[in-house]
Order: sequence, then structure tokens, then C-alpha cells
Amino acid sequence: MYQTLRTLLLSNARCWDADSQRSYQDLFERLDTNKDGKVDVAELRAGLKAMGIFRQGAAQKIVSSGDQNKDGCLDFNEFTKYLKEHEKKLRLTFKSLDRNNDGRIDASEIQQSLAELGIDVSREDALKILQSMDIDGTMMVDWNEWREHFLLYPGHNLEQIIRYWKHSSVLDIGDSLAIPDEFTEEEKSSGGWWKQLVSGAVAGAVSRTGTAPLDRVKVFMQVHSSKSNRISLVGGFKQMIVEGGPASLWRGNGINVLKIAPETAIKFMAYEQYKKLLTSEGKKIETHKRFMAGSLAGATAQTAIYPMEVLKTRLTLRKTGQYAGMFDCAKKILRKEGVKAFYKGYIPNLLGIIPYAGIDLAVYESLKNTWLSYHAKDSANPGVLVLLCCGTISSTCGQLASYPLALVRTRMQAQASLDASDQPTMTSLVKKIVAKDGFFGLYRGILPNFMKVIPAIYFFLEKNRLYPMPCL
Repeated sequence: MYQTLRTLLLSNARCWDADSQRSYQDLFERLDTNKDGKVDVAELRAGLKAMGIFRQGAAQKIVSSGDQNKDGCLDFNEFTKYLKEHEKKLRLTFKSLDRNNDGRIDASEIQQSLAELGIDVSREDALKILQSMDIDGTMMVDWNEWREHFLLYPGHNLEQIIRYWKHSSVLDIGDSLAIPDEFTEEEKSSGGWWKQLVSGAVAGAVSRTGTAPLDRVKVFMQVHSSKSNRISLVGGFKQMIVEGGPASLWRGNGINVLKIAPETAIKFMAYEQYKKLLTSEGKKIETHKRFMAGSLAGATAQTAIYPMEVLKTRLTLRKTGQYAGMFDCAKKILRKEGVKAFYKGYIPNLLGIIPYAGIDLAVYESLKNTWLSYHAKDSANPGVLVLLCCGTISSTCGQLASYPLALVRTRMQAQASLDASDQPTMTSLVKKIVAKDGFFGLYRGILPNFMKVIPAIYFFLEKNRLYPMPCL
């Protein structure tokens, strides 16, 4: 149905010339529904929906890109200039895909191009991608079909299309163990990467603040719950409220938000450097090398900000009046326990990055490719909700694998104030927990950790609405 609507609205698309003012005029008049000589975001959004190519934020991005006088809409001259420039970029992309220079793109050329971006797809999957662009049923896409399909998409190159999938999946539940975000060379040169990082940091701060009570009860259960002292989710909340009032549920949230910026920046910069070291110049990074670079970047960032992790745990567990604030807490730890206290639990924390990042990445890629193999009939783009489900499931699997190490880390951070003779090593603490509480004692507090995913999804979708991700 949407192909029919698109063909009706772009009826002259196949015979357009880049300099054909008449064709642009026809399209402009169809989009300008109120006939005021301008196309605003609402009109363009309605036009995209009619053509079946609507994507979150696409209309806004097109208007922002072409709006030279910054009046919030496109007049005919701005509209024409935008389309001409966009077509030139689409032409270059088409030529890069057309490996044998026959003026058409086939399934094998799509496979080859995706492989160079580190994504292996079967011929069947490549044919499904091709089918979403094919109008005449030849299972080959010529320039006119390519242009008609992408003319009113903000993105113009294949890498942008593929990277859209990657930008769509990250949920912030406060653990910060996922593979860092990747950005195209165009995003880096245009400055788009830092906008994504900043919007992600802002969304992360809001998300962590919203889930702070669950995070605090998780830490509380990790440290204090046992077979002899069972603490339920509701019981944990009651104890914290009785001890410090409702505001106490947000203890430790300030430093948890504060560490987002330095950790994100260090992880991103380190990731870029590790990718260069692991990949030959000019080649795309493979999945296993992404995992290696991401794990090393995570380890680098955690090493730099780990004292803040210890402070966060201590502030989360503090009793009313124990510390005047973050700096008072740091001073007391330094004075009573020395510098080493700021790195208690460091080893299990680093070890936890490897299973989390590896399983998260592997499960996410597998789920995404499985969905594409069965459902990518109308589009090669899974969409935000599908990717969100993939990200949620992969993150949950990563948590299950790494949670025992996270619990051991938190216990070591909390017990750093004990005498040296009483401070357990990582292995002795694991043995003690298993002996006392059984294997599932290593998963104390995982329920509130899983529950953090629900509000994190809400904040993720709000971020998508307020800070639209790169789209086609």
C-alpha cells in the first residue's frame, strides 16, 4: 500500500533530472498543504507518513538541514537546494554500491557492502533488503529507484543506515559496562558525535535519577541480605525510609550522575584509540575486535573513575549524619583507610566487564540478525522498538553473567573500612557467600536491578522523542 502512495506522490521521480525545477515544484506543492508557500515540519511529517517512509525525527532533520534563514520551515528555494545537494550525495553512495558499474545494484553488491561494514548477511537477507527498494520487480535497483526510495530520507550513505541500528539500543541502568557508541567519520567531522554523547549523558542522568531508589535498595540487599537476614524489596524500602525518610532513597545518586560525563568521555576516546590499534588502516572493525576494543575502553574508563564508584557505594549505604557530603566522605576514607580503600573491589569490577560486554554484544547482534532474517520484508531497518527489545534482552543476559562479580565488588567496597586482617579477598568472599547462602546468594538484589530496566525504557523512549537519533 505504501509503495502505491509513494508512487502517486512521487509520480515523476523516475524521469527527474537534477536541475528539473518543474518536478521539484510539483513535489513542493503536494507537500505544502496549506498553500502558504512554505513547508513546515508538520506538513513534511504528514507527507512522509503518506509515503510510508516516516521515521522519528526525519522531518525535523530535513527542515533543519535546509532551513537557511532559520524560520522553522522551507520555502521553495530552500527545498530545491536541499534536494539537489541530497541527490548529489545519494548519487555518490549509489556509485559506491554499484561495484560493476552497470547502473544497477544487486543482492551480491549489497552483501559485499554490508560485509565491509562488519555485518554478514545471507543472500536471502540481501534480497529482502533489495526488495524494500525495488519498484519494478526485477530484484535489481537502478538509480531512479534508489533516488525515489531515499529522496526524503535525511541520511544519504549506507554507513549511516547501518549505524542507525547501533544508535538505537543503549539502555542506561547505571552499570556502564556496555560497548561504547560508534560514530561515522561524517558524524565526527560535523560534530554530530558530541551531540549524541551529550544527549545520551543528559538522558542517562535523568534515567539514573529516576531509578535511584531501586539502585539503592539493590546495593542495600547486596551488602546486608542473607539467609539469616532476609531483606525483601518492600522490606528494604521500609528500612531505608524509617532510617532516613523518603529523601534517603536518593542517597548516592549525585555522584552516580556526576561520573557519567568523565566515564563517557574517557570510554569514547579510549575506544577510538583501541580500534585504531586493533584494525588496519581503512578497514572496518570486525565484531570480535569491537568487543576487544570495547572491553579495553571500559577497563580504562573504570580505572580512571573507580574511586567515584567506591564513593557512590559508601554514600548509598551511609546512615543519616555519617557524611556531610561527597567530599567529606572522601576525606574520611582517605584519613582512616588510606588510598588503597578507593580501589577495593577493582579486580572483580574489571572482570565483570568481559562477560557483560561480550554477551551483551553477541546476543544483541544475534537477535537483530534473526529478526531481519524473518521480518525484514518492507524495510532493512528493524525500527526503534525492535532494537529496544534486542537491547533489553541482551543487557539482561549480560547482567546475569556478570552480576555475581558486581555483588562481590560492592561487598568489597562496603567492607573496605574493616581491619586489614578482616578484609576478604575476592575468592574468599565468593566462597563465604556460597557456603553461607548457596549459589543464589551471589544474585542477592538482582530483582531491583532487573526492575530498573522498566523506567530506563521509558526514559530511553523520551530521549528518542526529545533528542531524535540519526535516522534514514
